[in-house]
Amino acid sequence: MRKSEIEWLHYEFHAASRGYKATCGVDEAGRGPLAGPVYAAAVILKPGCIIKGINDSKKLTAKRREELFDVIKSEVLSYSIASASVKEIDELNILQATFLAMERAVEGLDVTPDFALIDGNRIPPIVTDAMYIVKGDSQSMSIAAASILAKVSRDRYMLEMAEKYPEYQFEKHKGYGTKLHYEMLDKYGPCEIHRQTFLRTWYEKENNE
Repeated sequence: MRKSEIEWLHYEFHAASRGYKATCGVDEAGRGPLAGPVYAAAVILKPGCIIKGINDSKKLTAKRREELFDVIKSEVLSYSIASASVKEIDELNILQATFLAMERAVEGLDVTPDFALIDGNRIPPIVTDAMYIVKGDSQSMSIAAASILAKVSRDRYMLEMAEKYPEYQFEKHKGYGTKLHYEMLDKYGPCEIHRQTFLRTWYEKENNE
């Protein structure tokens, strides 16, 4: 393997050297949007597994993420995709809802992990040893794979919502706070998949006009 490929598995190899048998990478998608659930995925690679073309999901085109989605599912030892709803986001706050989605993803694995690599700077309340890695989706193969599964799953959900609520044009912005999205909010107001706690700026604008 090329050195760059070995580096992709640095954290997985390190965990194995410490005696861990099943390390999962965990990442989320959709913390920032104004609408839709937050998704998370967990992935356990086969020992030494290199998935060609994988990268941080944000550095890949939508087409490439879609292509890798089924490849990842077919080549890894175990994977799980979960989410936390808009209602849970509004009731818990986005950080706790993200942790909930991550916890559900780890619990959904059909191989029980004994170690987890978490993208970010905090560890969710999962029942296994874990470490966080800042920008882990560009450093760990298993986290990068999880980031793609979570991102594609959320994007697919938002495309379904675009058919249900065509006036918001979710297919163009996936619920993020773009100029177009705010224009549609101004015209139609929020719908049931909008995060009420994320619309403070929009509500303040409406009330000041």
